[in-house]
Amino acid sequence: HNKAAVQVREDMKKMVQMPILRPRAVAAKDTKLFGVTLFELREQGLVEDGVPLVVRRMVEYLRKDLHREGLFRVNGNVRAVETLKQRLEHGEDVDLLSESDSLTIASLLKQYLRDLPGGLVDLTVQQALIQHYQVRHLLLQLPDIHHSLLRYLCHFLTLVESNHKDNRMTALNLATVFGPSVFQ
Repeated sequence: HNKAAVQVREDMKKMVQMPILRPRAVAAKDTKLFGVTLFELREQGLVEDGVPLVVRRMVEYLRKDLHREGLFRVNGNVRAVETLKQRLEHGEDVDLLSESDSLTIASLLKQYLRDLPGGLVDLTVQQALIQHYQVRHLLLQLPDIHHSLLRYLCHFLTLVESNHKDNRMTALNLATVFGPSVFQ
């Protein structure tokens, strides 16, 4: 009886701490969100503070499950990832909390970055980064919108890594998962 009460209390705490993710469309009907440049998304008004709305939605969701073991390492269901992508691009109001799971959302975020034309860090800046140690100066050479998304993503991945004892996603594991997508 006592264990059940403790479990209910813990579940209630988690529910109160979860961000409220009301369903909302991130794009108009039949708007391509994946595989298009950040500049195109910005022109369509689908970027807020330099970060695509679709990325914000995914990160908002994933923040609630940073302790999930295998986050970003274990892939979500391929069909569920593709279905979610299509629904978002069709402008549907998708309620991520009730209609998806963190592994699917994490896989979709990785796919978004893989599909980004030219990658997040383009070849010209990438080569200079590899050859030089002036990372801060070189990162400022990225277009503003790419720099904004990179900063946002790094901030989020720092949160993921801070929970590595639970989710097993160390900085090295995150670099392995995200490096190829960011540095295409």
